[in-house]
Amino acid sequence: MMTSTTDTTTLFAALNVHEGTAIGECLPKHRNDEFLKFLKKLDTQTDKTLDVHLIVDNYATHKHPNVKDWLAKHPCFYLQFTPTSASWINLVEHFFRDIPEEQIRRGVFRSVDELKAATQQYLEHRNANPKPNQWTASPEAILAKVSKA
Repeated sequence: MMTSTTDTTTLFAALNVHEGTAIGECLPKHRNDEFLKFLKKLDTQTDKTLDVHLIVDNYATHKHPNVKDWLAKHPCFYLQFTPTSASWINLVEHFFRDIPEEQIRRGVFRSVDELKAATQQYLEHRNANPKPNQWTASPEAILAKVSKA
């Protein structure tokens, strides 16, 4: 979440780990209504012939009845929940870490709109220069670490 003294914005993002591209949107809050808006955006921007697996944390927003109803009507979308204390396994968390490092930290933003514009600029730059994500650990090492989480 990115904040200012008077407003806030939340970045919802989804990564295509095979291509290294991202779909993102800054929305005013992190509630089920905003998550549904983001899911609808993903639905318009993803290939209808593919299943879409979204790895999400256990935040209540992702489990809200409105979200469950939407997912039931869109069977190609699947939510995969990370184990508690294992957010590191979700590659989008690395993406969220990179935004301040590569775009936000040295910036001066006089408004939330300026911050949102900088975030959008980062998304556009990343998608123009995608880097597919690759795990360096073996599947066995990752699964062993997850089982301890």
